[in-house]
Amino acid sequence: MKKERRTLAQRLTTLALLLVLQATFFVLQSSAQVRFGYFSYDAALKALPEYSIAQKKLSDLKKQYDAETQRAEDEFNKKYEEFLDGQREFAPVILQKRQAELQELLSRNLAFKQEATRLLANAEADIMAPLHKLLADKLNAIGRERGYAFILNTDNNACPFVDPAQGEDITRLLSIDN
Repeated sequence: MKKERRTLAQRLTTLALLLVLQATFFVLQSSAQVRFGYFSYDAALKALPEYSIAQKKLSDLKKQYDAETQRAEDEFNKKYEEFLDGQREFAPVILQKRQAELQELLSRNLAFKQEATRLLANAEADIMAPLHKLLADKLNAIGRERGYAFILNTDNNACPFVDPAQGEDITRLLSIDN
């Protein structure tokens, strides 16, 4: 009976050892298969040839809004100076009318600035959307081609450490025209 116990104990020990070895092998095998890429989204976006074209469009649009804002401010300043120069000579009704005109002009100018800011943000989103899609398409193609489990964006310290032996920096691949 003692022999049977030792044999059973030996069998259980051997079985446990085999399970541990198999689990270790599985972990090593599966971790070796996980491949990933990492890149700087900002650097990849700015490296696209279309980026400079998009930035030029945004800059031109911003210049137009800035010019209109400056024209409106110049108009307000001129009317305000005229008001200051003549306010002592104006009859009370004319003084109130001019003050109301200035207030209305100021309100319109502020509303235009707010609307211009909103329109510029919308224009930027519209102009940049094709670039973001292009970059996403390139990321998908590279990820599939290289067999990555995932791709990390390293911008804004989102991934403070990446072991280059475990992953691959694909930023340069994204700037190559495919």
